[in-house]
Amino acid sequence: MESMGSSSVSAGSAGDAGSAGEPSTAEVSKPEASTAELVEQLRADRLWLLQQIDGGRWPELRLDLAALERELGQVLEQAQEKLNLGSNS
Repeated sequence: MESMGSSSVSAGSAGDAGSAGEPSTAEVSKPEASTAELVEQLRADRLWLLQQIDGGRWPELRLDLAALERELGQVLEQAQEKLNLGSNS
């Protein structure tokens, strides 16, 4: 089965970092990375995943990946709401 690559939130593996068509492996996991930066990177990774699914990649996992993408979208919306509420206090 083909590797999906590493999430840019984790350290990633040296073998697939920087491959064409894969999400960036920006060092967002540094301690000084803000929650907003992490949410933004997850949004970018979600978009990449959606593009891969729409492009026909991993057809045997399409339904599971689409469900994962929807759930990630919901989590990101909730995180954004919490961030917005926290900044208004």
